[in-house]
Amino acid sequence: MDLRCPVEEQRFVLEHVVRIFELTNDSDIVDAVLEGAAQYAEGQVASLNRIGDTVGAKWSPEGVAMPKGFHEAYRGFVEGGWGTISAPEDAGGQGLPLSLGAAVMEDLNAASLGFALCPMLTMGAIEAIEAHGSESQKRDYLPRIVSGEWPATMNLTEPQAGSDVGALRTKAVPNGDGSWLITGSKIYITYGEHDLAENIIHLVLARTPDAPVGTRGISLFLVPKILPDGSRNDLRCASIEHKLGIHASPTCTMAYGDHGGAVGWLIGPEHGGMRSMFTMMNNARLNVGLQGVGIAEAATQRAVAYALGRVQSARVGGASRDAVAIHEHPDVRRMLLRMRALTMGARALAYYAFGQIDRGHRGDAQALMRGDVLTPLVKAWGTDVGCEVASLGVQVHGGMGYVEETGAAQYLRDARIAPIYEGTNGIQAADLVGRKLGLDGGLAFDTLIADIRAEVEAPALSALADAVEILATSLRAADHDDKLAGSYPFLTMCSVLTAGWLMERQARAAVGDTPFAQVKRAAAGYLVAAIVPEALGLAAAAGSGAELLYSVPADALA
Repeated sequence: MDLRCPVEEQRFVLEHVVRIFELTNDSDIVDAVLEGAAQYAEGQVASLNRIGDTVGAKWSPEGVAMPKGFHEAYRGFVEGGWGTISAPEDAGGQGLPLSLGAAVMEDLNAASLGFALCPMLTMGAIEAIEAHGSESQKRDYLPRIVSGEWPATMNLTEPQAGSDVGALRTKAVPNGDGSWLITGSKIYITYGEHDLAENIIHLVLARTPDAPVGTRGISLFLVPKILPDGSRNDLRCASIEHKLGIHASPTCTMAYGDHGGAVGWLIGPEHGGMRSMFTMMNNARLNVGLQGVGIAEAATQRAVAYALGRVQSARVGGASRDAVAIHEHPDVRRMLLRMRALTMGARALAYYAFGQIDRGHRGDAQALMRGDVLTPLVKAWGTDVGCEVASLGVQVHGGMGYVEETGAAQYLRDARIAPIYEGTNGIQAADLVGRKLGLDGGLAFDTLIADIRAEVEAPALSALADAVEILATSLRAADHDDKLAGSYPFLTMCSVLTAGWLMERQARAAVGDTPFAQVKRAAAGYLVAAIVPEALGLAAAAGSGAELLYSVPADALA
């Protein structure tokens, strides 16, 4: 099966959900980006998906070698300017909306998630340096990071400091000339080492001397693989992980300071690392949500192609006893429509969030806060959708889905990391109830629900909005454990409500009897008729509190 990037769908969502022509009035550029990105993803990247999985990145003491074809595709990424779409113009970017750049990243995720992870992490570093970096960092590093010539990484996690960032031990000491010497180790560093580029720019969290304990004592440093004088910095990739999926993405253990310390420079003020980190993380979390969308799109296309060609059994209750293609069977049709509805809903939610952040960058403070509220929804529900749709894709293939030759299993293996990294989905749910429900005195969340309520027509969506409002009130007043115990089902309810709102809007705009309009209306109808009631059924779990969870000791569950 050859991937077909959903250009018509992407443009429709950008127009009717993002309302992109309020952000840019140049429809020719929008069309050119969507069509060009599709051609690049389909023509240069999609062919890497299989070899990336079967061969993967290879470690040696000299570094990490990428599979055949990755070097040419990455060169195409740089030469095509695909990393510059929404980057700042003063650093060589095109300054186009983030929501348009989201469509480009979706295409890359669908084509090869292992490949797409390299530019994805670079985008977070661009935002961090643009927001917090010095003028010299913006002058000397940012243009080459934006172009993709020097890809970048995020070095946060350590063996004892995963979600608990404040426990990190990597040290930074002044070098006497404005630079710092970094010593320590980091794990799970995506594309921490590879041979796609001559230089890699590492953004590293570390503690300075006498820094306060916990997160208050963390600083962020720019640590290049190759120093300005052309010499190799004191850092290396000690190993790469052997993983369930994304085999093409080298997940590195990085060692800093074997010979006295890797040279780095502060990004932002000393002890200001958490603020810079969250700039990177918020970008990464939205883009991880897009990974779920891309995987879901590719898995759906593969499942539909298989269902159209696989002849198996007569249709139960049909007039003929002749065998039919499996898409004729109601349960297979249910799975295919569910896959398409979830994929479209997750895409609408993700693009809408990027559009709100676009508006925030143009001075709309309320939109920026709405983007903050939506970020945990996009990351968590988008990646849950990616896993569910990929699993359904295996099911549609039947036994052939469980063997590797069809490619369906790879989507499931690749998708499974997305609910874990860049802040687990449980952390996203905690962020929603712990921070985002109270943002701007609660108005940021409440106005979202009010806008949804003012537009939706389906009674099921109104009922879900009612339930979300009631739960929001009770969770705000709940104690800590009760709030967190209900956070995940509550997040799912909020995500489905928002996606349902945006899908219903699109269904009204999808006029005519074209295949596209028919699919759009059917997918929206299924989401509202089947998935929204499922979300409404989560209200009991969201409000049940923590007492039952702690009613037995954990070891009794063994």
